[in-house]
Amino acid sequence: MAATEILNRADIVKAPQVRLAPQAEKPSLIGLVREDMARLLVERGVPERQVKMRVSQLWHWLYVRGVSDFDQMSNVSKDMREMLKEHFTIARPEIVEEQISNDGTRKWLLRFPPRGAGRPVEIETVYIPEEGRGTLCISSQVGCTLTCSFCHTGTQKLVRNLTAEEILAQLLLARDRLGDFPERDTPQGAIVPAEGRKITNIVMMGMGEPLYNFENVKTALLIASDGDGLSLSKRRITLSTSGIVPEIYRTGEEIGVMLAISLHAVRDDLRDMLVPINKKYPLKELMEACRAYPGLSNARRITFEYVMLKDVNDSLEDAKELVKLLKGIPAKINLIPFNPWPGTNYQCSDWEQIEAFADFINQAGYASPIRTPRGRDILAACGQLKSESERMRKVDRLAFEAMMIANHGED
Repeated sequence: MAATEILNRADIVKAPQVRLAPQAEKPSLIGLVREDMARLLVERGVPERQVKMRVSQLWHWLYVRGVSDFDQMSNVSKDMREMLKEHFTIARPEIVEEQISNDGTRKWLLRFPPRGAGRPVEIETVYIPEEGRGTLCISSQVGCTLTCSFCHTGTQKLVRNLTAEEILAQLLLARDRLGDFPERDTPQGAIVPAEGRKITNIVMMGMGEPLYNFENVKTALLIASDGDGLSLSKRRITLSTSGIVPEIYRTGEEIGVMLAISLHAVRDDLRDMLVPINKKYPLKELMEACRAYPGLSNARRITFEYVMLKDVNDSLEDAKELVKLLKGIPAKINLIPFNPWPGTNYQCSDWEQIEAFADFINQAGYASPIRTPRGRDILAACGQLKSESERMRKVDRLAFEAMMIANHGED
């Protein structure tokens, strides 16, 4: 299909621009743990005997009701609301662009305000709807440091880490746009059903390496899984890493979410080239960290991502070595047909070879789904997220195949 035909079939929306207040002037209450929220309220004159109740109110409005305006907090006194408006913000990021694929996949280009002496930054967030579930792919950094040779996102240099607020804001904004929050006038304390949500799973697989921004990612994911707020099960949250071994141990101990590994090669020499962090944390160390991940079982497996590169890592010998490498690890292998992008030297494996590779792994007892094309008309797939300043012309980029960022976490 011609690029112009694909472009005509995509719904590309220029969203109204809603700007945030400068962060240095008004800190956000989003992304704060309860203790820090309480401290800020005390500093602004809230009596200590009221603080626990006030934090509970704010937590409810931010993460159960999803409000982005203090005036919507109907059970908070007017004086309290005025104080909050004067000193804090709970505004959403600016939506620069919203793209909606023919298959329902959505991609938002979001702009966050400057931090300190920095400039505004942009990141991308992707939503993939499926039957019975919906997955939101969240970014953790602006750009990336890892320079994986097959990854388009990796060609954008790291600008900075996202804050816990900015990580959570992607989930809050997506729920806004999808109508995924309950009615705002539902009374506090009412039982809000979790069934029927449009966003059931989240994956830290967007721009950046989450484990190079560990503390902010940890805070955001613990708030996302808090039972009194956003209330996502940790089995429906997946963190994907290229293999930052020390933080894999910390992830299991301190966050406890599902783990995905961007593997892509079964030999150190090849992985050194495809995923350069392997030079620091080679396969032996990576596999040891995976085997030690808490709670592993057939029902709680590690997902290994494996991009299929023609004549590079797609032979049956590679498949055999992959089975040996993962021995003893409850695992699922996601085979990802390579997404071409301008300037790459790689090609996608032939479909027959991908199927043969998958058949061998399946026969060895490992689930190995081949990702189906999703969002191909809006470039919303693994390794293809890249912000506006360096993105290719739409008429060119929309011609390239994309793969869904789904099938992670509990169904």
